[in-house]
Amino acid sequence: MNQQEVYEFKIALLPGDGIGPEVLDAALVVLAEIEQHLTSIRFKFEEFSVGAREFLVSGDPLPPSVFNRFADFHAILLGAMGLPSVCWPSGVEMTPQLDIRERLDLYCGLRPIYLFHSQDSPLRGMPAGSIDLLLVRESTEGLFSSRKTVQDMKSDLVEDHLRITRKGSERIVRAAFQQAMDRRKHLTLIDKANVLPSMAYFRRIFNDISSEFPEVETDAIYIDAAALYLLQKPHVFDVLLAENMFGDILSDLGAGLVGGMGMAPSADLGNKFAVFQPSHGSAPDIAGKGIANPIAMILSAAMMLEWFGDLECKSGAGLIRAAVKTVFADPRARTRDMGGTLSTEEMANEVLGAINSLHKAGACQ
Repeated sequence: MNQQEVYEFKIALLPGDGIGPEVLDAALVVLAEIEQHLTSIRFKFEEFSVGAREFLVSGDPLPPSVFNRFADFHAILLGAMGLPSVCWPSGVEMTPQLDIRERLDLYCGLRPIYLFHSQDSPLRGMPAGSIDLLLVRESTEGLFSSRKTVQDMKSDLVEDHLRITRKGSERIVRAAFQQAMDRRKHLTLIDKANVLPSMAYFRRIFNDISSEFPEVETDAIYIDAAALYLLQKPHVFDVLLAENMFGDILSDLGAGLVGGMGMAPSADLGNKFAVFQPSHGSAPDIAGKGIANPIAMILSAAMMLEWFGDLECKSGAGLIRAAVKTVFADPRARTRDMGGTLSTEEMANEVLGAINSLHKAGACQ
């Protein structure tokens, strides 16, 4: 691509419910600033209504007319979805974000956990950067696979099934090894192979594929021990691989180690498409108050730029991450969930200021 050519990335916006629209707006402000520093890349956005609020309007949290449009876009930026008061007859909340993952086959969930400042961790004596791990979560099967099974809530028995397939296991294991190759070349499998045959099967596939990546050091830890070690010695972990439910739980534990859910970005990747969203929920109790932490959403947008693969986009992603690191070096620059006073807009403005300062200084070029 020469400098005269301009390539346009089309991004579908799903603000969703609760604080979703607020944190997404903050990320869009940051992306608009990044776009000003790119010479050959432009972003085109189109917003769609998906989620609990959409259900209250149309009777469908993910209308077919919306889902069918996703093929027109390079990626999706998603705010947050679901409200505790809007449920299916079974009592479970509406989770169209899970439907999107499954229907687009976004099997590889990436949950990076990074400590920007020692004061933000409940663990004493953890310096900035000492917690730097990536949780790879299988996102299309596992214990979530039976979530849409119609159950009789008046019966004496209700069962969920943990589904592990060879195809699903092989592709997520290889994806985890590839992530480890790009980091510190250490991969830890998290399972419950001592109790569950499905997990023993998953571990066997993991061990078979490990021979394809001789440069990566591997180990395997049971899920209960992993929860303990993440609290005792999180600095020893690089990449962790887990089944859907285990990954869901550990990603929240990891977020708690570095300041909370407002610091936890995520990506759900398939072979051709991806969704980027904060790991947190819709937090309806603070919606509309302008106090939500937008950092997880902003860092998710950086993950999207990285995934696009273009060199300029990667530079933009690096600039966003460097800006967040600069902001959090100041222990006073925090939103209320982290003990500070900044509003959502003020935190976004802090990031914008750091981006401009870093760009002028020639950082991340």
